[in-house]
Amino acid sequence: MSTVYAYPTLVGKVEATVRGAHIDGKPLQLSLISRGEQVVALHQVERDDWTEGVLDLEVSLPTEEVDDGPWSGVTCVAVLSEGATNARVVTRLERRRDERVWRGEVRVHRAGHLARAVLDVCVVGSHGGVDGRVIGATDTPWVVDLHGRTPTRQRDLDIVEVDFRDGPEEWLRRFADVPWLIDAEREQPTVLLNTSFEGLSALLSGAHGSLEKATAALLAAQIAGDAWSTMFHSALGDLEFDEDGTPHPPGGWQGAVLRSMLPDVFPDLPLTEALAEAHSRRAEGRGWGEVQSRIQFAAARRGTLPKNLTAAIRAVSRAQGGARR
Repeated sequence: MSTVYAYPTLVGKVEATVRGAHIDGKPLQLSLISRGEQVVALHQVERDDWTEGVLDLEVSLPTEEVDDGPWSGVTCVAVLSEGATNARVVTRLERRRDERVWRGEVRVHRAGHLARAVLDVCVVGSHGGVDGRVIGATDTPWVVDLHGRTPTRQRDLDIVEVDFRDGPEEWLRRFADVPWLIDAEREQPTVLLNTSFEGLSALLSGAHGSLEKATAALLAAQIAGDAWSTMFHSALGDLEFDEDGTPHPPGGWQGAVLRSMLPDVFPDLPLTEALAEAHSRRAEGRGWGEVQSRIQFAAARRGTLPKNLTAAIRAVSRAQGGARR
């Protein structure tokens, strides 16, 4: 059952484009801005002492729907945030009378960010006498990567090898028999590999032969699937809410994970409704067991588990066939 909203929202798509950027007044190479990936990479500035970046942002809205809709005082804002620093900067965009797009400059202050900031766009208006209703938003935010050399959206999970049994992290000792854990409390989600689990690190880093390589790939896919599932649950527990209780994705990687996985969890619902449905089912317990299966499916797809399991089964079959001969 889909969620019914207390006020109407936009049906048409909200699309944001970073058309250019300047760092301390100097233009950033266009090759460091990827519209396909929706990423701005700033590492090639090659110095950390820059002060301010300015992103030239353009946003297209379903103009006729906005103009003819039941909302008043509609405006468009850009929100630049980063969970690691609790930074949140809101920039109001402007629309000229003769234009169909909204434009503005989003300022990125180096001192306010650590690694990856997220740039969302929201459409806000009044309805039913209530101001500040979020009536639309971009499906996928832009990412401003302060450490990226190329504008690539997908970042590998951080992987850290730790001795769970005798290492310095005392809290891990109770998990001494577990091969890995996912730590989703960090700025970047991290896979903790247990070096005291015999053969784990050697298999992942030094597999030889087709069977060992297929097994290592299958193991890596399982770890990735666990990570996606853990990140989804963590992100769902960190939502932001309007005054009327309407949920919105958080900033940083949490919001990106939700936007990536929700279309597989609730394929028949728009993103905003899928988010509200996931939140209500989790809070009320209504059909939450079924949702768990959907999350598992979405996580396995992103971890490429089906593909790697098929490859591992074929490798075992070939090895057994060779042994019989």
